[in-house]
Amino acid sequence: MASEISDIYESDDTSFPYIFEKNVSVHLVSTYGIIRCNVFRPKEGTQFPVIVTYGPYGKDLPYQKFHASSWEEINPEHKSAHSAWETPDPGYWTKHGYSRGTSEAFFDVIEWAAEQPWSTGKVGLLGVSYYAGSQWRVAARQPKGLAAMIPWEGMSDYYRDRCRHGGILSNVFIDFWWIKVGENQYGRAAGMSEDELEKNRRDQRVDNRQNHFRDQEYYASKEYDMADIQVPLLSVGNWGGTTLHLRGNIEGYTWAGSDLKYLRMITGRHDLPFYYAEEVEVQRSFLDAFLKGEDRVGWTVKGQVPPVDLILRKGDVGYNNTEAEKVYQRRSELEWPIARTEYTKFHLLPSFQLHNGQLESPLPLTKLTYEALGSMKNPSFFQFTTPPFQQEIEITGHITAHLNVSMSADPTGPTPKDIDLFLTLRYISPAGNEVFYTGSAGDPVPLCKGWIRVSLRKVNTESHKHRPWLPSREYLSTDVQPVIPGQPYAVDVEIWPTNVVVEEGAKIVFEVSSGDTQGCGIFRHEDENDR
Repeated sequence: MASEISDIYESDDTSFPYIFEKNVSVHLVSTYGIIRCNVFRPKEGTQFPVIVTYGPYGKDLPYQKFHASSWEEINPEHKSAHSAWETPDPGYWTKHGYSRGTSEAFFDVIEWAAEQPWSTGKVGLLGVSYYAGSQWRVAARQPKGLAAMIPWEGMSDYYRDRCRHGGILSNVFIDFWWIKVGENQYGRAAGMSEDELEKNRRDQRVDNRQNHFRDQEYYASKEYDMADIQVPLLSVGNWGGTTLHLRGNIEGYTWAGSDLKYLRMITGRHDLPFYYAEEVEVQRSFLDAFLKGEDRVGWTVKGQVPPVDLILRKGDVGYNNTEAEKVYQRRSELEWPIARTEYTKFHLLPSFQLHNGQLESPLPLTKLTYEALGSMKNPSFFQFTTPPFQQEIEITGHITAHLNVSMSADPTGPTPKDIDLFLTLRYISPAGNEVFYTGSAGDPVPLCKGWIRVSLRKVNTESHKHRPWLPSREYLSTDVQPVIPGQPYAVDVEIWPTNVVVEEGAKIVFEVSSGDTQGCGIFRHEDENDR
């Protein structure tokens, strides 16, 4: 690879506990251009394994300025002069014998980093959210030097996980995210005009509104085969990430081609656990094993470390409370989904009759009707609640809802064209209170959610990814099926994976809605044209 270091605008190896090289130029090989990256290296030693991060939030924007309240709460051991949002802290990692680079082009920078004289030739990937999601695609391209990856709470499927839940545009988060990225666009510091800045960017808000299907170029250009990922993998997912990353971490782990791959589940906000001392030790032991040859845990020996490490959500401990969540227990498993799972069918009934704790003579289900265009401000939904569970039971894994739905025209409005379904599972404690869990931003979230646009209900039963408990959909333009008023349609809806230990006397609520309801946070679906 023909690339070189040049144009180091600022280098200071005396005022920080590490060598800092700013705006190192990397000449791209796979595409035209030059990128600027920052490199952090230990002062002692000559060659080091490298951790590379790739993201859009501004490599020179301090964590404390990007998100001041989060900065106040993170582990003090991971605060340094060059700490950046959702990335490993250079102060901590250089202290432990790693060089770190931040960049704006991934594949070329990984190969470049592996070839530098200060590099051992081994590169690892580590980061949260965007800095995790970008890892899946670049690893599938198999750059030289890549030796291990830790996508920590990071989507692996751009269309299904982030942009279009069940085919429905998740516009509110995309709008919010785009504004944060735009604040750091290259050229702002140089005083470029808004017209110049606009010409130099692709507006993701526009792209996602204009493109609806995976076979359109915008989405197709982001596709890859997870089986092409071959390097050792530690995928860390969060049960509370019910609207963005959770699905991607589990599906990424499931389909990655890596011989050595591990799935670890956590709880809590998406910004804090990454810096917890116990979680950082997991990160470091994994990278030490594959980048330094120092395997003090057993990661490099298949079967020595259980491939799946779950955290079990039991009880009502509140939300956004790190200390309270420490009561959750951990358990290792040999596979995902758990092989001993008993897939159980629950049937929807409008009411139950109980006799000696047993269901008896359920009333027949009749047609239920609700307004089709619900929203957070004006929700329209109905709920089914189980009787109290007679014994403790654990629900861990994937859930599918089978519904028969139809639509009818409103005499005062236009003829309807489609149906959007929003599903939620909620847990009611034995005391009768809904239990909320910690969402990505510290907000209260329910057990899990699922979505589907009925015109995109087609299931690909021939796909190797299709499973009875997780329907496989392609979301192609050729998959669109008619939705005619008055005609009933059977729909299997994927609900994102979840975990809860249902206590004796507790209940589960199944909610069917025509729009977003409590627990979606900023991940709402409110685009007037899309809906």
